[in-house]
Amino acid sequence: MAKSIRFVMVGGFLGAGKTTTLARLARHYISQGLNVAIVTNDQAADLVDTKSLRSQGFDVGEVAGACFCCRFEDLMSTIEGLGSDQAPDLILAEPVGSCTDLVATVIQPIRQLYRSQFQIAPYGVILKPSQGRKILKNEPGTGFSPKAAYILQKQLEEADLILINRIDELAPAELAELHALLDQQYPNTPRLAVSAKTGLGFEAYFAFLDQIGEFGHRVLDIDYDTYAEGEAELGWLNSSVQITAPQEFVLDGLLVEIVAGLKNRLVEHGLEVAHLKVIGLSAAAFGVANLVSRDLEPELSLASHAKTSDVDLVVNARVACDPELLGRLADQTVREVCGTHGATPTFGNAQMFRPGRPQPTHRMTATQ
Repeated sequence: MAKSIRFVMVGGFLGAGKTTTLARLARHYISQGLNVAIVTNDQAADLVDTKSLRSQGFDVGEVAGACFCCRFEDLMSTIEGLGSDQAPDLILAEPVGSCTDLVATVIQPIRQLYRSQFQIAPYGVILKPSQGRKILKNEPGTGFSPKAAYILQKQLEEADLILINRIDELAPAELAELHALLDQQYPNTPRLAVSAKTGLGFEAYFAFLDQIGEFGHRVLDIDYDTYAEGEAELGWLNSSVQITAPQEFVLDGLLVEIVAGLKNRLVEHGLEVAHLKVIGLSAAAFGVANLVSRDLEPELSLASHAKTSDVDLVVNARVACDPELLGRLADQTVREVCGTHGATPTFGNAQMFRPGRPQPTHRMTATQ
C-alpha cells in the first residue's frame, strides 16, 4: 500500500509571509530526513515565489492561472508529478493570497476524494500585522475597501491556527493589541506569535503541525459576491524586464531601489500595497526585494550578494488600483532607476488584470 502524504497548506493575505514560512518549514522537515515538495499558486505563470523557492534548492511545482480551488485537478496532477526520484512524504502548499474558502474547496475535497492518499495537517493562516491590525480594528484609511478586507477576515475565520507574523518587528504593546483583537473576534482559534524571517516561535508551530487529528473542518458561511468583488479590486501585475548596463551594478541595491521608487509612486497616488516583489536573476545570482505595506520600508528578502551588468527582472504586485495604472507606474520606476545606473531596460511580457470570479471545482460543506 502506498504511503500517505502529509498535506500542509499555509494561507494568509497577500504579503503575509507565506513563501518565507514555507521555506523555513521545508528546511525543517528536510533536516528530519523527509522528502518535501512545495506547490505554489497564483493568477498567472512565471511565478516569483516559484523562482524564489527553486533558487533555494527546493522541489517546487506551480498551479498557475487561477487559485487552487478553481484549478483543483491541476493541483492534484502537480502533486502527482512532484518527487521524480521518490514520492514526497510531505507537501507544502501556498495558495493565492487573495483566496479564501479553502477548507470547503481544497482541504475537504482532498480529504473526501483522496482519503487514502493524504493526511491533512492543521491549516495555519498567517496574519500580517501592518494591515491586519487596521482591518481588525475597522479603521478608516486602510487602503482596502470593506470587500477586500472581508477576504482577510474570512481567511482567519476558517483557520485551525492563526500565526501572528513579524513579531521581531513588533513592540510588546503592538503584539498585545493584536492578541486582544483576535481574542475578541476569533476567540476559539489557537494562535502563535512567530517570525518567519528569524524562526522565532517556529518550534511551537512545528509541534502544532505534527498533531494528528480532524483538522480543516471550519467551513465558511461566505458571500461569493462580496468575495469576488473584493478580489477584483486588487489589480494584478506580472512584468518581465531585461536590464543591461555597460558596467556592473550591485544587484541587491537595484532591486531595493525599484521597490522603493514604486512605493513612492503608489503613495503619491494614495494607493495601498497588498504585496510587491521584485526579483532579479543573473547568470550566477538570484535576489528578491519586497514590500508588504505602504507603512513599511522595502526590504531585501533574499540577498544575491552579487554584481552584474545583465539581469532578468520580474516585477510582481497586487495593489488596490487599476492594473493598467499599476503597470505604468512600474515601468516608469524601472526606467528611472535604470537611468541612474546607466542601464537599458528592455520590457518583455506584462500581464495586467483583475482576477475573475472564483469558480471552485468542488465545494464540500459537509465535512469528514
